[in-house]
Amino acid sequence: MKDLYSVLGVAKNASESEIKSAYRKLARKYHPDLNKDNPNAAEMFKEISAAYDILGDKDKRQKYDNNEIDAEGKPTGFGAGFGGAQGFGDGGFGDGGNFYSFHSSGNPFGRGQSQGGFDFSSIFGDDIFSSFAGGQNFRGGARTSRKGTDIAYNMKISFLDAALGSEQQVFIGSKTVNVKVPAGSVDGQTLRLKGLGNAGVNGGANGDVLITLNVSSHPYFKADGNDILLDLPISLKEAVLGAKITVPTISGKVNVKIPPYSDSGEKLRLKGKGIKSQNKVGDEIITLKVITSKTKSSDLERVLENITNENVRNF
Repeated sequence: MKDLYSVLGVAKNASESEIKSAYRKLARKYHPDLNKDNPNAAEMFKEISAAYDILGDKDKRQKYDNNEIDAEGKPTGFGAGFGGAQGFGDGGFGDGGNFYSFHSSGNPFGRGQSQGGFDFSSIFGDDIFSSFAGGQNFRGGARTSRKGTDIAYNMKISFLDAALGSEQQVFIGSKTVNVKVPAGSVDGQTLRLKGLGNAGVNGGANGDVLITLNVSSHPYFKADGNDILLDLPISLKEAVLGAKITVPTISGKVNVKIPPYSDSGEKLRLKGKGIKSQNKVGDEIITLKVITSKTKSSDLERVLENITNENVRNF
């Protein structure tokens, strides 16, 4: 017969909290749901649970220490068995002798508490044992359905695929899944594909696939809500005399007229050339950036020398 203190790995003079802590650690270590590849886990779990059923109960522990009951919670002598019994139950001394072990029915989770009154949900919560022994609920014995777990996936897409919307393919497990990316999607956004995750338990719904978008930056476009922002470099000549320039948009190139005597920081708005989402159409906002030439030009210098100085500062 095994020594229950050795089963839990504690000394015989261990405190109640030490016994509880040891049981909690071992129960989590050997819980069958967490050790599906270990065929011995279920048996180990039953063994440590049976040990705790006795050592975790003050009265039972005292009787065990006094050799009044054995490691299975059974009386060690004929007289001891009848001393406290009021009648015979299904287990010989059943409930009358108060020696009922919570695993005696063949289902280690058929009752929410041991006969000594300890509530195992205080350690694990109500659901951790629900799938053990055929999915029986720890408190009531009824089969409990649970939704399957979700699958997380990171997907990298280009700026334009996110802005315009696109359809992407991802490989999840052995399946190819088509993912519709809505127009105007942004970096870090999560798309939920319902029912494509892991299978549920006992008839529960399947989990979902959660796809987090990693949107690449663009060399010259930026998004601001549904608007697209573009910095447009123009030369000094184009700024002073005006010009017609071909500029990019997310849907193709268009011609833009630069008014004469334009200045850096001035903005032009291209209506409807931004992101087209379900309920809004954005614009493309162009910010002019006047760029002076770094190449020496005697003609430019001569022209500028003949221009009357103009006070452009107000300080």
